[in-house]
Amino acid sequence: MVSVLFVCLGNICRSPMAEGIFLKILEREHKTALFEIDSAGLLGYHQGELPDSRMRYHAGKRGYLLTHRSRPFSRRDFDRFDIIVGMDDQNIAGLKQQAMTLEEDAKIVRMTDYCRNIEATHVPDPYYGGDQGFENVIDLLEDACEGLFEELVRSKKF
Repeated sequence: MVSVLFVCLGNICRSPMAEGIFLKILEREHKTALFEIDSAGLLGYHQGELPDSRMRYHAGKRGYLLTHRSRPFSRRDFDRFDIIVGMDDQNIAGLKQQAMTLEEDAKIVRMTDYCRNIEATHVPDPYYGGDQGFENVIDLLEDACEGLFEELVRSKKF
């Protein structure tokens, strides 16, 4: 089994969206039983909350149902997950700051490193933007999640 954790700042926009997209890919590919997928935030401000209502709205337009409840990242997540995916430089830095071993540090990857068709260095936080920001984030995450899944298949991680 391969375990993947998606991480953003508050766990109410980008990381739950990535989780939802990746879960849908696994359903489509009949691989759900081979993975453990979750998401978390570096900050616990929104702990227990559903994803942002705007993200749920835009996700719903594309057939995604986001039901994850926000939770903060924990050091225990280094033991629980094989791959920890950060959305931007701030997320990557926050995760690396918590890594205590080279093995933990090696689990941290950048979401946009898996983009296949869209060139991007990070997944921007849509929280303070408008509708187009949420749509852009979903476009990026759909592309990157497909690329991540392909990489896991190619590297025979499961």
